[in-house]
Amino acid sequence: MAARSGSTCGIMERSFRERVPPLLTDLYQFTMAYAYWRAGRHQEPAVFELFFRENPFGGGFSLFAGLDDCLRFLRSFRFTDEDVEFLCSVLPPATDPAFFQFLRGLDCSGVTLRSVPEGTVVFARVPLMEVAGPLAVVQLLETSLLCLVNYASLVCSNAARFRLAAGPRRKLLEMGLRRAQGPDGGLTASRYAHIGGFDLTSNVQAGFLFAIPVAGTMAHSYVTSFTSLEEVWPQTLVTANGDRGPVDFIFLTKGWLSRVCELLGAEPGKIREGELAAFLSYAIAYPQNFLPVIDSYSVGCSGLLNFCAVALALCELGYKPVGIRLDSGDLCRQSVHVRGVFRLCSMHFSIPAFDSLIIVGTNNISEQSMAELNTKENEIDVVGVGTHLVTCTKQPSLGCVYKLVEVRGRPKMKISEDQEKSTVPGRKAVYRLIDADGHPFLDLVCLVVESPPEAGVPLSCYPLGCEHSAVSVTPDQVTCLYQEVFTKGQVTHPLCSATETRAKVQSSLQTLHPRHKRLQEPDSYTVALSERLHNLVTELQKVGSNSSNFLLSN
Repeated sequence: MAARSGSTCGIMERSFRERVPPLLTDLYQFTMAYAYWRAGRHQEPAVFELFFRENPFGGGFSLFAGLDDCLRFLRSFRFTDEDVEFLCSVLPPATDPAFFQFLRGLDCSGVTLRSVPEGTVVFARVPLMEVAGPLAVVQLLETSLLCLVNYASLVCSNAARFRLAAGPRRKLLEMGLRRAQGPDGGLTASRYAHIGGFDLTSNVQAGFLFAIPVAGTMAHSYVTSFTSLEEVWPQTLVTANGDRGPVDFIFLTKGWLSRVCELLGAEPGKIREGELAAFLSYAIAYPQNFLPVIDSYSVGCSGLLNFCAVALALCELGYKPVGIRLDSGDLCRQSVHVRGVFRLCSMHFSIPAFDSLIIVGTNNISEQSMAELNTKENEIDVVGVGTHLVTCTKQPSLGCVYKLVEVRGRPKMKISEDQEKSTVPGRKAVYRLIDADGHPFLDLVCLVVESPPEAGVPLSCYPLGCEHSAVSVTPDQVTCLYQEVFTKGQVTHPLCSATETRAKVQSSLQTLHPRHKRLQEPDSYTVALSERLHNLVTELQKVGSNSSNFLLSN
């Protein structure tokens, strides 16, 4: 696949600014920003962090995606005159007009973003991004950043699970555009499904923008649109090397069809003439890319016979047919039957090309049915997945949140009656601890002012969920997960292509122990607080429960 040209990158940037303008947020972000501004607090330094509370799909991990789009959003964050005029019309009439002048001059030049690298395996409660800057600005960024990370990470993680279910051998084709939640959802799904492990997409625009290999076959409507051989035009085809004049392709194929029927003991009276006409017409149009869907009527009685006849005729003229698609019924059983016929034709007619024909399976494929392919005999080479991939039917949202952790250098904590909704205060660093076999075994969340853990040195920490019980661990290796990717209005880390991020995903997944990658009942990965951070949480919880801190206390 060719690298993206400068013009394509420019189109991506313009497309992004149109899709994700500063107004793509919730109204209350502006009312809060106004209240900060009205109180003179809008320039106070503040820190927010973005994380999710539970690993998706009942699994043991997630993948972090959407960072590049967040960086593009920060880089282009500015309100136009038209934006401000609209805000004037929707904010309460009592809003001071000077606030709108403030918005006109707003950008992200004072914002710093530290983040886990895109494509990294991540876990619940680990801060994925830290956004620091003037309070009003970083508040305004909340909804947009969540929108850019939530679905991207979810569908990327879903794609990775499909890849794990499929195993490394089969190619995976994403074909969910028609089932996606709108054009933007479809484009985002194609991009991040590829990053998560899918090889191909049917989405042409995604191929154009993100350099993803595109592929497709034909629809049943094409097959059923034909009735008879009289509709085939032109009716001739030249040889692949051009050494012969136009050959009557219909006559040639009919001869092969008779031989195939004789070989297989098939009944010619059950063969659909319209289906044969469709295959002939398509083969004449694309003799090097012949891959039809063969179940519009009956695979065994018509579709497979018609394919073999056309494919054998193509081989006689020097072309190499690609294969077939199955879209209904028992895909495993049918694929075994089809492969057996291909091998028989290869041997009987001495056509080696039939040994390399591919079989594509598509039929409302879910993660469960994908996993079942590994337990049943089948000959499927490529699996196409649509609805269950792009709509994430098992879990429609990742549930990322964006929480305040520091203002004016003072740690902030949300103390909730629902313990799971309480937050961890303060600016943080995140370290991944790795064992002697090279597998990550614990993510350590520390205060940013703490010294980093060292390889070979024991440390005490408090696993989340067991906050009152310290454990001692000794890492063989330590990796700092955070990197500064945006500061002073500039992206400071190179933006990656979909192909580059895809490679990072595979590398990150390979390091994860198989017990954490199990699709069913995986072992929980440990996320822990440093002793110092645990003590800060405990202290703030005590302060929060002390009645002397309430305005109306007895």
